[in-house]
Amino acid sequence: MGAAARTPLLLPLLLGLGLGPGPVLGRAAPGDPMDQGDGDPQTAAQVFLGRYGYFREGNGEGPSPDSFEDAVREFQWTAHLPVSGVLDAATLRQMKRPRCGVADAESRQAWARRVTARRAPRLRKRYVQPRANGKWYKLQLSYRLVNWPRHLPEGRVREAVRAAFQLWANVSALDFWEAPSGPADIRLTFFRGDHNDGLANAFDGPGGTLAHAFLPRRGEAHFDSEEPWSLYSRRGRGLFVVLAHEVGHTLGLAHSPARGALMAPYYKKLGRAAVLSRDDVLAIQNLYGKPLRGSAVQLPGSLFTDFEAWSPDGPGDQERSGVRGPHYCHSFFDAITVDGEQRVYVFKGGHFWEVGVDGNATGPWPLRTRWPRLPPRVEAAAVSEVDGKFYFFKGSRCWRFRGSTLEPGFPQRCQGGGVPRHPDAALFFGPLGRLVVFKDSRYFVLAEGALRPEPDYPRHLRDWKGVPPGVRGALPRPDGSVYFFRADRYWRFDQARLRVVGTGHWASELAWTGCGDANSGGALF
Repeated sequence: MGAAARTPLLLPLLLGLGLGPGPVLGRAAPGDPMDQGDGDPQTAAQVFLGRYGYFREGNGEGPSPDSFEDAVREFQWTAHLPVSGVLDAATLRQMKRPRCGVADAESRQAWARRVTARRAPRLRKRYVQPRANGKWYKLQLSYRLVNWPRHLPEGRVREAVRAAFQLWANVSALDFWEAPSGPADIRLTFFRGDHNDGLANAFDGPGGTLAHAFLPRRGEAHFDSEEPWSLYSRRGRGLFVVLAHEVGHTLGLAHSPARGALMAPYYKKLGRAAVLSRDDVLAIQNLYGKPLRGSAVQLPGSLFTDFEAWSPDGPGDQERSGVRGPHYCHSFFDAITVDGEQRVYVFKGGHFWEVGVDGNATGPWPLRTRWPRLPPRVEAAAVSEVDGKFYFFKGSRCWRFRGSTLEPGFPQRCQGGGVPRHPDAALFFGPLGRLVVFKDSRYFVLAEGALRPEPDYPRHLRDWKGVPPGVRGALPRPDGSVYFFRADRYWRFDQARLRVVGTGHWASELAWTGCGDANSGGALF
């Protein structure tokens, strides 16, 4: 192979940018305790440990070396890390993980009992003893959803809230009902930044602190509205599991040291295992007793990983609900692409819509009526401008269709060729004649035939100046611009100016997405 063939296949629009080293990934958001050390990891860790209650009463001059080491040890034990007292890389990474904003200090007695239980098996149960005002003295409680993330449909969010309360009712004597307005025992509210809970409790944007709650009987749970909340299992921040955790706090539960517990301090994604661990069940039953109707029913996490699937989009659903326009206009989509005739295809769950050049959307239709053997909830889609073939990506697999015919050899495992698992978005980039796949803060240029990354890829997303990481859709437009989507927003990238030149809300501003009718009245928000 000649030297010319080995030259990196750089995007023409990016030539001459003189790109330098990229930023450190995973940096804590401004306002996060781990971002408050002026670049010094130990100072940042000291702020973090102080915020979450790992220091005993001090003299106001900061912790001594011994108390700092003890706090690090206790944090490492709580986080199931090797206990050394040394502020190593693994400990710092753990401190930066998304978590609940409630301090861990309330769980000290539980953790001490758990340490003792290692030597005394009869003490293995975690019974969190309620403080004064640390539990409700009634079993029928009302709750109210004050507001919700604007990019999520209200009905689905209410389902997630209802399921979060029912999760605890299934294993205790508690019973819950929703108060649509007026006073309620427990109120759930989404806030941004400082919301009058004290500067230490101000939200910090995506990552860091996700939410916090107050023990009975204040009855409040607050959620960071800037998080990429999602009702899907693999997209954004799973709202249901955070709701269920914070509801646990409003019922009187402190953080748990058990690795698989829902009440553990750190965010977790749901799998097939039960949402509540035995530790969670014992704790709630110690406060409120066992279920009044039969035995406790443990529910698997797989029941809650996709609330959209509870009510699949069908041709008559919107008419019955009174919501105007396609359903995706009031929430978000799984993937979006455009063909050579400028027909836009929007994918959500097991259905798709087709939007003509006039901006009118038709559908939804089941995916498999057009693309047999294509699974629901595809994660990225693109159409080749060379031959009109459709490419779909989900998990580690990819599909290629000519018309409605799946080509031989597909689906295939694309990960083995270097394509990332669970890609965020894909598009066919005309100037290169190549597919481009995006994943987090990187992008991959693929050769269509073999679906393998070209040499010197992946590259950092900073090449696309102004495009945020974690986009959920991308497509080119006839004027040469490229549109990127995430949640309810879009970013317009101008090739001539080599940067993002506009941003806004796609459903209300981009008529070619098929949402014009949704904005003419009767919209959900």
